Amino acid sequence: MSEKIGVIIDFLTPAYEKTLRDTAARCGYDIAFFPSSKAAEGNVDDCTILYGHPSQRVIAGARNLKWYASCWAGVDRFCRDDLYQNPDCLLTNASGAYGTTIAEHSVMVSLMLLRRQMEYTEIIREGDWRVLPGGIRSLHGARVTCLGTGDIGTEFARRVRAFHPAKLVGLNRSGRANPDFDEIRTVDALDAVLPETDLLFMSLPSTADTVNILNAARMAALPKGAYVVNVGRGTAIDQDALIAALDLGHLAGAALDVVVPEPLPADHPLRRAKNLLLTPHVAGNMTLGYTCERNVALFCENLENYAAGRPMHHLVDRKKGY
Repeated sequence: MSEKIGVIIDFLTPAYEKTLRDTAARCGYDIAFFPSSKAAEGNVDDCTILYGHPSQRVIAGARNLKWYASCWAGVDRFCRDDLYQNPDCLLTNASGAYGTTIAEHSVMVSLMLLRRQMEYTEIIREGDWRVLPGGIRSLHGARVTCLGTGDIGTEFARRVRAFHPAKLVGLNRSGRANPDFDEIRTVDALDAVLPETDLLFMSLPSTADTVNILNAARMAALPKGAYVVNVGRGTAIDQDALIAALDLGHLAGAALDVVVPEPLPADHPLRRAKNLLLTPHVAGNMTLGYTCERNVALFCENLENYAAGRPMHHLVDRKKGY
């Protein structure tokens, strides 16, 4: 009897369904499609693989699950051991599918901050027509630091390169080389790099090591007038310290696509912080066709590796969270 794959994705098209069916058949798997997690509840006992964005309840109820292939890049909420009936269940993410869309979003908000777009929009809405004192800033000649050099950080760096920054520095855990940066250093060098940073771009996962990695002391180490962009996880920033740094004018602006909590309450102080551009976790939105196509392709590539006993891509260490 063939093993079965359960698919729960809300971006399914006839073309994606055909690709998934053909790949599953080629690898010797049956496949079932569910329009929602609610529809999947109680119907995945015979699934050894789940792909997509099932609820935690669906995953917890899949007693024969051997591999959960998440369609998200960030999977911290799926790393809990008590979520899986099978303690050896594999977890993969969709790292590699989101770099393009998140990098485009990040360049957009960086330019909006540097060119003071929010302030000018407010001036126009108030019926005024004037030039703000202090001028605008540019990526050209800026010192840009990327905290995280994975798919998202690398795609951002590639796009920023076109604006001719003065220096493009990448920080990662291992110090692994990356030709898209002028310099790569380990995260341990963060304190040394911050004073020489005009724009800090953050794309870190949520782990014990990254919680509040940008705290009040490190914000103070940034030059006055620096900018911060975070598209990784909201837990990486001390939000109270960020509000203070913005309101006091030490930071010229910040853009957050991720916050704590989500959704952000209507009366949360972040909504009133000075020069803070907030978006509701949409930088990696699945509405971009390329993102969806790459997501399905990554799963199919991994399914073929899994079926053939070859090493899999994007395996997550559930204890580390990445």
